[in-house]
This record gives sequence, C-alpha cells and structure tokens, in this order.
Amino acid sequence: MNAEKLKDLLTEVKSGQTSIDSAFEKIKDIPYHDLEYAKVDYHRELRNGFPEVVYSPGKSLEQVRGIVKDMIERTDGNIMATRVDENVYKTIAELSDETEYYKEARVVVVKRQAFKVSEKSITVVSAGTSDIPVAEEAAVCAEVMGNCVDRIYDVGVAGIHRLLDNVERINRAGVVIVIAGMEGALASVVGGLTDKPVIAVPTSIGYGANFGGVSALLGMLTSCASGIGVVNIDNGFGAACLASKINR
Repeated sequence: MNAEKLKDLLTEVKSGQTSIDSAFEKIKDIPYHDLEYAKVDYHRELRNGFPEVVYSPGKSLEQVRGIVKDMIERTDGNIMATRVDENVYKTIAELSDETEYYKEARVVVVKRQAFKVSEKSITVVSAGTSDIPVAEEAAVCAEVMGNCVDRIYDVGVAGIHRLLDNVERINRAGVVIVIAGMEGALASVVGGLTDKPVIAVPTSIGYGANFGGVSALLGMLTSCASGIGVVNIDNGFGAACLASKINR
C-alpha cells in the first residue's frame, strides 16, 4: 500500500464508506507481515518508492510460493522476483495467470498493473553479448519500476566505432547504465562521452585474470572519468534501483 492509497483509505473512513475495523484489517500488517521464515516488508514502497522484491536464490520453492502468495493477497500492485529459474517461474505461475517470465533477465513479474513510464529514459549499454543477461536484468527491472528503457548492446571498446555510432542515443538518456566484464573499460569511455550520470555494473564475464568480475570492478572504481557510480558484480537489479531513483 503506497502513500496515495493510504490517503484514499483515510478519506473513505472519514466519509463513512469504509469502517474503522475494515481499514484496520487493511493496514494492520504495515510495516511487515511475519511468515516466520520471512518478514514481508509492506512498508518499503512508502519508504523507498518501490515495493519489496523477492530475491529467489537461497529460498526453497515453498518459501518463494509463500512469500509471493502473501504479497498477492495483501497488495494489488506488481510483484517482482529476481534471479529465478524455470522451477521458480512455474511455482509463481501456479499462483497467478498474470505471471510473466523474462527468461534472459531471470526475472518474473506478476503483472497486475501496466508499467508506468517516466518522461526521462534510462539507457542500458552492454560491452558484449555475453553481458546481456545482466543488462536485461537491469533493463527489465528499470521498466517494472516505471522507466522508459533504451537498450544498446554489444558496443564494447574492442570495436569502439560501434559505441561512437550510438553517442547521440546515449546522450538522450536521463541516466546511463553501463554493463561490462573483462577489464570494465566501457564505463570510463561512456563516462567521458556524456554529461549524464553513469552507473557502472561489472560482470563476471572474462578470462582467468578477470577473477570473476573483480578486475572489472576495480577498473570501474578507479575510472578517470568523473560522474561514475559503481554497483556490485553482476548487480543489474541494484543499478536499476539507483537509476530509477535518479530519474525520479
């Protein structure tokens, strides 16, 4: 329940359309509902602007089912789960016919409302095709959060002319998310070509000395381009959250 809906509920109580007992039933589990194995945070949208998202790894299918079922029963907005596999998708799909699976992004959305679209866009730029799963996680999550997203993929520095051909598109964005593995140089180059805030996402793509994304992470953290923020390795979701807040 967001702030607008709380105001509407208060108006209904004042006008007599809704009883105090009925209103209490709707809000009694704010700020969270305790399922014993999870305390589902129904106050998060009021605090942060977007509802709690279900991070699937490490949870059993029964736990995922229980959390999503509780969210379906207690909210009327969209519900998102990240890092899902086919089994998690099927489990959630059993709960709602409105379930959509974004396989490449590894994201499931119980889509009960149309995505809102902001005036400002987020451009997601990936260095290579191998980085697309992380890029798609960022792009899909940003769309669910109400942003218009432009995707520019496979424009890494090994063929920098591909990037230069897209500078005009990049500069139309409100925020740019740059996804890159290997040495992570793409973030520095993009940061030097645009006046927009750049959020860099290192990926675990690369040969041995990439150290599972650590080389890209350190390269992005030590970038000589100004105005770059860096999130954790493969954290497309975190980049989408930050970009969405900047857009708002």
